[in-house]
Amino acid sequence: MSEITRSGGCLCGALRYEVRGEPYKSGLCHCADCRKVTGSAFLHYADWRPHQFTSTGEYKTFAGRSFCPTCGSHTFNLSDDQVEIHLGTLDEAPNKIRPEIEGWAIRREPWLPVIPSVPMFPRDP
Repeated sequence: MSEITRSGGCLCGALRYEVRGEPYKSGLCHCADCRKVTGSAFLHYADWRPHQFTSTGEYKTFAGRSFCPTCGSHTFNLSDDQVEIHLGTLDEAPNKIRPEIEGWAIRREPWLPVIPSVPMFPRDP
């Protein structure tokens, strides 16, 4: 059986990426930074190791968050030990990656339905 590869990118298509294999973690983050970056009530994300990630095209980074300098789409966050993909930037939708945790639940909107069996943490897990 071959390893799954997921592709994604920015709105204008100038920045593209691929991740290979399954993420080691996935979740929703309700922190103030993620809300501002997404312009939404939360960020749906998944984390892969750097060796599972490749990208093409130019990107800029601010406070560890990478985005396309042409259209401004936030696509991923890079660090030495992980690549956090903003799952809304994947080409495949729905992407079938279910959140395993919810962080910063103290900022969670009360109208959001609870996801059964997904633990919530008041701040970072």
